[in-house]
Order: sequence, then structure tokens, then C-alpha cells
Amino acid sequence: MQRSLEQRYAIKFCVKLGKSATETFDMIKQAYPDVALARSGVFRWHQAFLEGREEVADEDRAGRPATSTNTDNVTRVRKVLNSDRRLSIRLIAQMLNLSKSVVHDIVTEHLNMRKVCAKMVPKVLTDDQKLRRVEVCQENLNMCESDPQFLNNVITGDESWIFEYDPETKRQSSEWHTPASPRPKKGRMSKSKVKTMLIVFFDIKGIVHHEFVPPGQTVNAKFYVEVLKRLKRRVNRVRQDIAADWKLHHDNAPAHTAFLVNSYLTKAGIPTLPQPPYSPDVAPPDFFLFPCLKRPMKGKHFETTEGIQAACTSALKAIPENAFRDAFNAWKSRWQRCIDAEGAYFESF
Repeated sequence: MQRSLEQRYAIKFCVKLGKSATETFDMIKQAYPDVALARSGVFRWHQAFLEGREEVADEDRAGRPATSTNTDNVTRVRKVLNSDRRLSIRLIAQMLNLSKSVVHDIVTEHLNMRKVCAKMVPKVLTDDQKLRRVEVCQENLNMCESDPQFLNNVITGDESWIFEYDPETKRQSSEWHTPASPRPKKGRMSKSKVKTMLIVFFDIKGIVHHEFVPPGQTVNAKFYVEVLKRLKRRVNRVRQDIAADWKLHHDNAPAHTAFLVNSYLTKAGIPTLPQPPYSPDVAPPDFFLFPCLKRPMKGKHFETTEGIQAACTSALKAIPENAFRDAFNAWKSRWQRCIDAEGAYFESF
């Protein structure tokens, strides 16, 4: 209850400063990230203070028993919620023989709780995996700090499926409409079975090499070594300034870490930049290139594998050089964010 009153005072202060309800809600979320009032609650109090209300405490409600939210009932509700966090207000009210309004008031006002969905992450990390993420990010960050040009000769890459049809996201399909116009509708679609696998490598200047895996071919260690050989020849042609001392970065997929691959890289004199386990949030292909590549291709049909490959190649060429430089700069900041988060994922997936 005390946290709720604090936030109401903050809302009142924002109203005095002329802040809008949306601005106020954003500031409340920033100041109280884990216990912020719901958006509807912030907007309701913002409107009340805007209309001249001065009191921040709840008004007495006619017909509500004075003992409905007593300490005993608050304790009972807390005990039930501790046993099962997924119970609805209706079920709690039935279990404790209380009204739904009373239970809702106890949960939201006295316990200052709100129902939130689970956050989707690539993997539920163990403490050892979080520690390893921190160690690798700190190691990479230290190398960048000792040599400001460190990332200039790093080539990173990965492989990903590109589909003949990939449904556009909900945000991509949003349109501007007046309140009176009907909401647009679209059929539920799924990714097509026709697809091709892209392998792509890039550096701070742009795409260095890309190729498509032949149909039926598995990306195993033997095949990946041949890809790396073609990459090395490509670097010698298009990146002559770093051809003698470039470094490779890729994730920890089995084909990338196999003995055969490591043996080739050692023999070729190509050092590798370490990548933390289960960490797409600090891998440039995952947080930058593939989203940037696939976004404009969503919602379009390409009919054939050749059509997919042609569209994919065009989309790669359309990515500006400054976007790659920004991505490499973001890479360093993401290492720091991972360290600050003590190895936990620091963004939504």
C-alpha cells in the first residue's frame, strides 16, 4: 500500500509539471520497474489529479465492510498466492469466501502485485552458464579496451533458414485507421516448407562472403571446413587489408566447434573470438543481420528456391555499410549490458 501511495504522489507531481498520462506512465515504470502501477491505474489517477483531485488516499466506498481488507484477509490472500501464483481473482475469492472486489483490492493495493506473463528466453540459464557469459564478455571487452581497433579485423558469421514464405509480424501488419473504420483482418498463416539455408559472414564494413547450402546437404564439420576455405579465399580477394591477421567469430554450434574445424583454423592461422553459450543477444548475426535481412522479406512469396536466394542476395546488398559499423559498436555495448546483468538475458526475445 505504501508503494502505491508513493506512486500516486509521483503521478500528482507529474500532473503539476504538465506531463501527459503516457509520459507519466513511462516515468513510473522507470522509477518502479518491478512494482509499477498498471497502465490503467496510472491513467485513472492522472485524470483524477488533472480534474482537481488533491487526496491520494482511496475514498471510502459505500457498502464495503470496514473489515474486508483487514490484516487477517491480507495474510490469507498472500498465503494462497504463495502456494500458486497462477490462480485467478475469482478462484481466490471462492477459496477464501471473499468477494472478487475485495480480493482484487488486496492483491493490487495491499500486496502491490500484478499478473505478468513469463518472459520467453532462448534458454533458462544455470548459474555456471551465466558466469561463463560474464567471463567471455569481460574478456572480449578487455581486448577491445586494450586495442580500440580490435573489432576492425573480426569477421563474424552464422547460418539460418530462409523461407519461401514467412508470415509478417503483427507489428508489420498494423495500419492507421479512424475509430469508426473496421479493424483489418488477415488469415492465420505459417512458414512454408520450401526453404534454403544461408551461410553468411560479415565484418564492420559489410558482407564478406555468403553462400547457400545445397539441398539435402547437412552443415557438418566436413562441409563447414570447405565453407571456411572459401571464406579465406574470399577474404584474400575483398579484404586484403586484413587478410594477414583477421579473426573469426561464430557461435558454439557442433559443426563450428568440431575437432576437424578447430584443426583447420589452427593450421590456417585463423584465431577465433570466444562466444558465450546460449547467447544470441551478443552474437551480431542474431541480434542484427538476420532480423535486418528477414524483416523486409516477411509476408512475400518467392515461389522457388532460386527466387528465395535472389531475394536474399538483394536484401543483403541493400544493407548500408553504416548499419554494420553500428552493429559492431552495439556488440561492445551488449557485452557490457550482459556483464551488468550478471550474465542474465538483458532483452526480450
